[in-house]
Amino acid sequence: MWRTLLDLFIGFGRATLLGYGGGPAIVPLYEHEAVDVYQWVTGEEFGQALAFTNALPGPIATKLTMYIGYKVAGWAGAAVALISVTIPVFIILVGFFTLLAKFKDSPVVKGMTAGIRPVVFVMLAMLALDFARYILPTAGTGLVKWLPLLIAAAYFVAAHYLHLNPLIGVIASLVIGGLFLR
Repeated sequence: MWRTLLDLFIGFGRATLLGYGGGPAIVPLYEHEAVDVYQWVTGEEFGQALAFTNALPGPIATKLTMYIGYKVAGWAGAAVALISVTIPVFIILVGFFTLLAKFKDSPVVKGMTAGIRPVVFVMLAMLALDFARYILPTAGTGLVKWLPLLIAAAYFVAAHYLHLNPLIGVIASLVIGGLFLR
């Protein structure tokens, strides 16, 4: 049990410390640790956990890692996962903001920020592509087979072009999924 808790701390802590750009950009790193390195969950289970935790309010990093930590080692695993993604970031943020306040006008700092943006873009694109495999039609017939793609397209149009409150889209997709995607 202690080894599992240590692995949770190291795996999720490492991914958190190597990630840049916020929770969604770090998700592929969490997936690598949870699925490939430690094999706590399968790729399909990770996708289901990602979908489930995205439907809940709050930061994805804490929800996703706590879910996997709980699945692997119960409440202690959830607590260790939470600690591994929050405490190191808190310490780094305090140091980072201290330095940023001192060097905020530095051309080097501005250049570093501009240089990392493309990497964050790619990490988010990788997350979107990885997650797309969980909604592509693999089973069912007729409209039910294509319903996940239709939900995704409708949500995109409603949120991006019609400026629908995202919460309404989340609730609607939960209801539609509960009724038709069992």
